[in-house]
Amino acid sequence: MRYELMLPHQIRKAIAENWPVALPLGVLEYHGEHMAVGMDTLAVIKTLELFEKERDVVILPPFYYGAASYAVAPPEGSGSVQVGGNALAPFAEELFYSLLRIGFRNIHAIIHHQTENFAAGMPTDLAFKTAGRQAIFRFLEKQRGEGWWGSEAMADYYSGHAAGENFFNWVQVHPLMPAAMNGKYPFDHAGIGETSLMLALCPEAVDAAHFADNTGWYTASAKDASAELGEEGVAMIMDHLRAILRG
Repeated sequence: MRYELMLPHQIRKAIAENWPVALPLGVLEYHGEHMAVGMDTLAVIKTLELFEKERDVVILPPFYYGAASYAVAPPEGSGSVQVGGNALAPFAEELFYSLLRIGFRNIHAIIHHQTENFAAGMPTDLAFKTAGRQAIFRFLEKQRGEGWWGSEAMADYYSGHAAGENFFNWVQVHPLMPAAMNGKYPFDHAGIGETSLMLALCPEAVDAAHFADNTGWYTASAKDASAELGEEGVAMIMDHLRAILRG
């Protein structure tokens, strides 16, 4: 369900049943002359819409204003919007803290931008990862007081991990395309892989008439994109979402 359309009784049901809460997280960035600047975020939104048809999930309004950087192209006339990680982290902490206050304990931010480096982290995902941890510590200290972890009530903390219980799983950040997809689907920027994803998920975001206007090396393979290839990528992404978004 779209969070902005939910009524309070529906929110309480989602909390009681521990529905996953998903934040589409992304950027507005130049993706060549042939593709929309919102590609990274649109890929997350559109796959979550497919997932919503299969399982109960709360989809938060998307956040487009991540750290796009100007590494691909300067912003003048290209459309990239850059908000640095240091500015993102306070916002993200307040967002996650508020969601915890509401009662959600199954919160997931999903990002596509720069996630070939997800293990090490890049500005947007690092800001949201840090913010998630900060929000959880802050929430637990407010709820239980200082010394909560050292109290006798937490004596089964580590054994609880073995049973799958972990406070720090309340807020998680995931790549849309996991490392397991490497070598199985093209990971690129505005090339055959991303263009194919958009042809499968959001064809209005691609204009083939502008393939010839591209000059960047990273767009050279875009002209070979197809919706059929994109559907293969979507199927892998859906398997990933099924694994991480559980009640």
